Amino acid sequence: MIDVSVVIPLFNEEESLPELSDWIVKVMTENKFTYEIIFIDDGSKDGSWKIIEDLSLANVNVKGIRFRRNYGKAAALNKGFEEASGNVVITMDADLQDSPDEIPELYRMIMQEGYDLVSGWKKRRHDPLSKRIPSKLYNRTVRCMTKIKLHDFNCGLKAYKNEVVKTIEVYGEMHRYIPVIAKWAGFTKIGEKVVSHQKRKFGISKYGWRRFIHGFLDLLSIAFVSRFGKKPMHLFGSLGTILFL
Repeated sequence: MIDVSVVIPLFNEEESLPELSDWIVKVMTENKFTYEIIFIDDGSKDGSWKIIEDLSLANVNVKGIRFRRNYGKAAALNKGFEEASGNVVITMDADLQDSPDEIPELYRMIMQEGYDLVSGWKKRRHDPLSKRIPSKLYNRTVRCMTKIKLHDFNCGLKAYKNEVVKTIEVYGEMHRYIPVIAKWAGFTKIGEKVVSHQKRKFGISKYGWRRFIHGFLDLLSIAFVSRFGKKPMHLFGSLGTILFL
């Protein structure tokens, strides 16, 4: 197995992809990691897929998966997890707000400290109050309901043992609750690391106020499952045609 798989879901992020790829490759080279970068294009309408094709041609460690339409972050992560072969699997967003410089320490916490999952905590955020206040309320509520002591459940920057991503299934909008899903599956050593939060360099956020509504609706599912100890029934449809590089 290789050392690290970096799984990156994206939607319309053509401007950030070359810089992000170069940054990850630099970190991997400096730390002598064997690695793969898996970009999952979740139905982008811009030139993201062409850039992923070019990056893959230039570097055999870069791979691409393309959805023909937008299925959402959970579906993208789930497919990336299926393909990941690294001892440690790192997830991050494609907008350059997550720093690849965090990867070596996240890797160490999994491999040397024995964590099953390490979640990033963006303690200092470059977001407006309109996003920070609902986020704090949301995270506090999830902590109380799940008894998992994390400050930032929705942080895209996370690290996992390979066994974790091969065991869990992420569906619907449940990517926000991957630590909870992992705990259900018996992976109880869950840690947290303060990570840097970069200012958005290109474009605009793809997530608006509706995500908080969806998050609290999903919380009802979490409450039900926590009470009865079973996964809710769900239907995860076909992802249509998916192209691989």
